[in-house]
Amino acid sequence: MSSIAAERRPRPTPAAEAAGDAGIAVDLQGVTKTFGNVHALKDATLAVRRGELMTLLGPSGCGKSTLLNLIAGFLAADRGELKIDGRRVNDVPPYRREIGMMFQSYALFPHMSAADNIGYGLRMRRLPKPEVERRVAQALALVRLSGVEHRRPHQLSGGQQQRVALARALVISPKVLLLDEPLSALDRSLRGSMQIEIKEIQRQLGVTTIFVTHDQSEALSLSDRIAVMFDGQIRQIARPAEIYRQPSDRFVASFVGDVNVLRARLDAVHDKTATMRLGEASITVARGPLAGSQPGDFADLFVRPEQLRCTGPGDAIAVEGTIATHVYQGGHVDLYVHAAAACGGRLLVRSSEPDAITRWPVGAVVGVTISGAEAIAFPCSHSGKA
Repeated sequence: MSSIAAERRPRPTPAAEAAGDAGIAVDLQGVTKTFGNVHALKDATLAVRRGELMTLLGPSGCGKSTLLNLIAGFLAADRGELKIDGRRVNDVPPYRREIGMMFQSYALFPHMSAADNIGYGLRMRRLPKPEVERRVAQALALVRLSGVEHRRPHQLSGGQQQRVALARALVISPKVLLLDEPLSALDRSLRGSMQIEIKEIQRQLGVTTIFVTHDQSEALSLSDRIAVMFDGQIRQIARPAEIYRQPSDRFVASFVGDVNVLRARLDAVHDKTATMRLGEASITVARGPLAGSQPGDFADLFVRPEQLRCTGPGDAIAVEGTIATHVYQGGHVDLYVHAAAACGGRLLVRSSEPDAITRWPVGAVVGVTISGAEAIAFPCSHSGKA
């Protein structure tokens, strides 16, 4: 059995997670970091389970790389506690935290071969040469680079350089693998294939992984859970489907995935749901985000493009508009509709109908219906009565 495989940490079963027995690999409690007058991280609390892939998602400057560097030990927290495998590491230097890190730039040594780059961390740990060679060979096989071990970085493609950097981070059998936007320099096609490879390798080894990205689709496709960040704060931590379908606030709803915002009226409040009225349509939403709102108040209805459908007379039309343009996407067509009822004046309708472009030509006046199964509403910033 390979040394890397021997360090596999079994992933917790759903039953174990439900029972709270999964174990915590990385634990942050009330961590704060400032740079002068800039609060880069504000009272961040995060628990990463052993064996899971946690993604830190947010726009540039939101604090996700600062959080990653605090875990790695490259920065020191001003306040709060950091633990790795239950051990407090606030004052532990990076090289003693048993962390593997892959940087956005890959940071490969240009004068070293692929094999020497991968084995650098092992040599720094003064492992015997035969052991270094054996583990480097195993790491090369893991990332499917056997045969290029003698090439230097400039002789490798971008994808191969990325694999070398990943192998270097994994070969030391880290307790935690940290990935700081490692795919941002790759083209779209290669980026997609590398997402799959990273996910497969992470599952195979069971290594706890924290992945930083600002790419929403990357986060949704890779992650066990996502921590959405903004302005130095963690706004929501949940599984990808929950982040997409049940965002905790307006920022998460707006940032993750495409969304339309429509002004609707709160018609009725029930035990766990509420009914919104928009045009002829009645839409059921979760009551929680509307706490404190009363029937008659207006609210902002957040609706995903796939929940909208262009239709003709006879259906319960929520809004009317005019087709502005189409964007053919292969498996679906994006229809952009000018509609006065939409905040911003435009709706995005995602249609899987093969004849959508010919059926709804530019300039056509259409009615739009809403499937409210996953719609969510938040109080307007300036709520009023009908």
